[in-house]
Amino acid sequence: MKEIYKEALGLIDLTSLNVTDTPSKIGDMVRKVNGFHSVYPQYPLPASICVYPNFAKVIKAVKTEPDVRITVVGGCFPASQSPLEVKVMECVTAVSEGADEVDIVLALNSFLEGRYDEAQREIVEIGKAIRTVNPDVHLKVILETGALKEPKLIEDASWLSMEAGADFIKTSTGKIAVSATPEAARIMCECIKEFYAKTGRKVGFKPAGGIASADDAVMYYNIVKEILGPEWLNKKLFRFGASRMANNLLSALEGTEVKYY
Repeated sequence: MKEIYKEALGLIDLTSLNVTDTPSKIGDMVRKVNGFHSVYPQYPLPASICVYPNFAKVIKAVKTEPDVRITVVGGCFPASQSPLEVKVMECVTAVSEGADEVDIVLALNSFLEGRYDEAQREIVEIGKAIRTVNPDVHLKVILETGALKEPKLIEDASWLSMEAGADFIKTSTGKIAVSATPEAARIMCECIKEFYAKTGRKVGFKPAGGIASADDAVMYYNIVKEILGPEWLNKKLFRFGASRMANNLLSALEGTEVKYY
């Protein structure tokens, strides 16, 4: 079990998405990451640091660990209720200022009314725009599965996003009542498996929202292992969106309460 805890630490997008975030607070979080191995050399660093778009340049200026990526939530997160041009501009600006990865929310205002083409076009346009700035940038699409009341809707959202060029599909924003669930995770992973069999392209999976405990990490790790197999158990294809999980995993590994991050 401890080996899974350790692996899970290296799969975390260490996240701060608070109204009260400031450059100073984000800078302090980045410095914690920079100094992590001086305190815990035996454990992996998080896969990335995830913030609002305006803080990408703060992370870039402070971060000293090259393997830790810069992730932003873009596209007018969490509601995605702005004109597409505004969403594109926000995402492009963040990538220009250092973001390696952009997490956007599926346009539910189109998707829930059955206008799938419109929802897909937004993903395509944002992906095209940010990859013009950086061809290696990763695009994650948040399905907001808690708002998708039928399994078929989760399937449709998964396929729509992957076919539009998503590098990852992600469960939730963490900003509505229902966030990640094992049921949604299983549906999404099954879709990823089928998509890979059909196209040969591997799409990553990111559970997020309401995920905090070491037990949560083990549960989602085992879902991915069972459905997608060991080749998905790495930070290129599997992430946790979490703010509290890192300290809880460290506590489980150390056998005492840890409040490092």
